[in-house]
Amino acid sequence: MREFLAEISSIGRLKHRNLVGLRGWCKREKGSFMLVYDYMENGSLDKRVFDCDESKMLSCEDRIRILRDVASGVLYLLEGWESKVLHRDIKASNVLLDKEMNGRLGDFGLARMHGHGEVLGTTRVVGTIGYLAPEIIRVGRASDQTDVFGFGILILEVMCGRRPIEDGKPPLVEWVWQLMVQGKLMDGFDERLRAKGEVNEEEVERVLHLGLLCAYPDPNARPSMRQVVKVLEGKNDQPEESETEDMDAYLLHHLQSREMWSDFSPTFGYGSAHPTFEDIKQSISTSMSVSWSNTSMVEGR
Repeated sequence: MREFLAEISSIGRLKHRNLVGLRGWCKREKGSFMLVYDYMENGSLDKRVFDCDESKMLSCEDRIRILRDVASGVLYLLEGWESKVLHRDIKASNVLLDKEMNGRLGDFGLARMHGHGEVLGTTRVVGTIGYLAPEIIRVGRASDQTDVFGFGILILEVMCGRRPIEDGKPPLVEWVWQLMVQGKLMDGFDERLRAKGEVNEEEVERVLHLGLLCAYPDPNARPSMRQVVKVLEGKNDQPEESETEDMDAYLLHHLQSREMWSDFSPTFGYGSAHPTFEDIKQSISTSMSVSWSNTSMVEGR
């Protein structure tokens, strides 16, 4: 308990334009704790994607901008502060919108903090099913790359207008993967926005590819959060050679054979037919994912 309170007090010192400020905490009568955050006038991102009428629904441009905001906040948590902070529960309902509609990542109730260069030990599995990286289930160890995985699911959730797990439907990431294989990736984009037209398909596909790559089952093949930010900022659109171009070559290198897929057990929902580089050479990225039966929260620290 003392360790938890010390950690929350430290996290309260985080200062970034794309994080919801943690103002304090209090202990309730039954012993549970309540965290107090800055008030965000426009509510949570999921309400503007799933539970709103057409007049309040976010445009494609706004969704990508908010994803860029959140990516900047996550990068700060992982690299920009005195300690590394693993959020461990990145999802649309934990992204809040301020009065200017800027995206801010909030809810640090499951966050863990440790020194840069240190490896976080194994813990009880925590997070929301559908956003958990496969290695969290296998070994219970959170890392930069498990937060990257969660951010990848967030990208797909926001761009597709579909929750990671819905009754009677395949998991979101597997569904988008299959659409990409079939050359129908734009069919995964939120149909409500597709119906309005005037969408930059190239940009949408680039962001969907990024989401799939972040949600790749092998953590070593996922981009770093810094690389994710570069892609969302459009750095790879520059004509001169850039780090993003080097990133693409590096990431595609990990997709050149079936060998990297051999470590993933069918127990976690992976299919038996795995892609080769030839399958995906026309795309920036690819992914397969875990199958889940519900969306309940896995408790513990």
